[in-house]
Amino acid sequence: MVHMWGWRGGFDQPPENVRLEWPLLRRVFAYFVPYWPLSLVVLACIAVTSALGLVPALVTKTLIDYLTGRGGQFSFIGLLIGILVASSLISGLVGVLQSYVSTRISQSIMYDLRNQLFDRVIRQSVAFFTRTRTGDVMSRLSNDVNGVQSVVSDTIFSLVSNVVILASTLVLMVTLSWKMTIVALLVLPAFVLPTLRVGKATFSARKQTQGKLAEMTAFMQEVLGISGILLVKAFVTQSREDARFERLNHELRGLNIRQAMIGRWFFMLMGVLGTAGPAVLWLFGGYLVITGGASLGTVVTFATLLLARLYGPVGSLANLQVNVVGSLALFQRLFEYLDLKLEIEEKPDARELDRALGAVAFEHVTFSYEGGARPALDDLSFEVSPGQLVALVGHSGAGKTTITNLLPRFYDPQIGSVRVDGHDIRDLTLESLGKQIGMVFQDTFLFHATVRENLLYARPDATEHEMVAAARAAHIHEFVESLPLGYDTIVGERGHRLSGGEKQRVAIARVVLKDPRILILDEATSNLDSESEHLIQVALAGLLAGRTSLVIAHRLSTILAADTILVLDRGRLVEQGRHLDLLGRGGIYARLYQQQFLPEAVEAARSIA
Repeated sequence: MVHMWGWRGGFDQPPENVRLEWPLLRRVFAYFVPYWPLSLVVLACIAVTSALGLVPALVTKTLIDYLTGRGGQFSFIGLLIGILVASSLISGLVGVLQSYVSTRISQSIMYDLRNQLFDRVIRQSVAFFTRTRTGDVMSRLSNDVNGVQSVVSDTIFSLVSNVVILASTLVLMVTLSWKMTIVALLVLPAFVLPTLRVGKATFSARKQTQGKLAEMTAFMQEVLGISGILLVKAFVTQSREDARFERLNHELRGLNIRQAMIGRWFFMLMGVLGTAGPAVLWLFGGYLVITGGASLGTVVTFATLLLARLYGPVGSLANLQVNVVGSLALFQRLFEYLDLKLEIEEKPDARELDRALGAVAFEHVTFSYEGGARPALDDLSFEVSPGQLVALVGHSGAGKTTITNLLPRFYDPQIGSVRVDGHDIRDLTLESLGKQIGMVFQDTFLFHATVRENLLYARPDATEHEMVAAARAAHIHEFVESLPLGYDTIVGERGHRLSGGEKQRVAIARVVLKDPRILILDEATSNLDSESEHLIQVALAGLLAGRTSLVIAHRLSTILAADTILVLDRGRLVEQGRHLDLLGRGGIYARLYQQQFLPEAVEAARSIA
């Protein structure tokens, strides 16, 4: 029966790879230091409630002995009952205060941890997010941090509370009857050993359940996001995803049932022991009463009140190692993220980049992505003068996107340097560098917010006039005004309530509002209708004017307008120059022109004719 419910194997083992090491404990307790005054309040409350918790036992003993004696006054009985009720009321009020303060401490620590984790994660390089599942990051920030509350209330203060209750109870027990105290202690292992075993099993089951819940959360985050659901619809995989979710849900149900049944077997066992333990004391206590070794009030108090106050804290303390190790396992997961090395880190003496001129230079840059078979850029060098328009041309995988990722320091090169106005960008503050660079991505991203909020994301302090001017420059103002709520219209998740061209023009307006000196543009207009493409081309012309621009060129018009064209092949700069010069060389650019751009030129000539 026991084996059926999983009390063997790894299920009843303590957590792996977590030990009670002082550096880890010291780091955990450091989170309590800012709240030590509140912690003192909790400790005071524990002391008061523990003392008041002895009053029912003392009143019960006194009342029974008084009633079984000769004579007596009813007023004394009323006094005892009044003391009992008053102690219960005061204990309850102090308990409420203790609960409030301990909850405040735990919530404050959760607040600190969330802030630290989010700050650490958001400062990670783009590489971190490409190799980490979003669902796992979300689980650390929500599920793991939420577990801290139980760490504080169920482990730290519970330890103190149980020790105080146990000590005070033992003192009273020995004072009343050392003989019955010895008998109670002899019965103790029958309570402690099952509690310890079930505590380990319950922790392991909870750990597995939490892991499966995190897996289900990650699955739903991917599939039910707007991009995921569009993919599901496009490939008609609803039934397949239903089956995947049903499998995860089935496994989670099994884990929850197993976790619940561990508790039920435990409570059944404790119910039996809860009868057997007092029975032993009643038997021995009855002998003492008959032989004159103890009063009836003492026996009743031991068997009905003090025994519960003894066995409860002892069971909790016996299970403490499981709770502490479980708590440390939780903190260890959080510390894994807090200790993540920042791959893109700002130097302590980094300087501010004031209003940039816009000169850009790559000097012998070599860069490889993690796990890449070859360098994405190989000894790449080029210079861009302020205000120049540079077109990046090459086959897929040539290194065009990598150039646009290195300039804003999404990644750092392994060899060489990237310079802006002569400064190595690693010597500049990340914020001052980022303010000088504007980006319009091929995959336009808009927040699930209003048009206004998406535009002001570039510059929250912009005035209404500046925002509208940016929208006009991007040829999107008239469209926005036609929406039911104008600039206060919600665009939907990732902007999916707007068309592709409308989203791109909002993105362009957002960059216009930022007003950067350097512009990076992945010019993707080939999937748009002719009217949207024309509007975007007009908007881009205004955006590019007077700015240093690096454009991944998809259109012939951009190439023809470029001051220089960089032709890339397998991470190397193989050709550089203007359109006609490169065409005359008959090299890689000429072949690319024949394959990609000549059909566009022919189509344009036909439309004119």
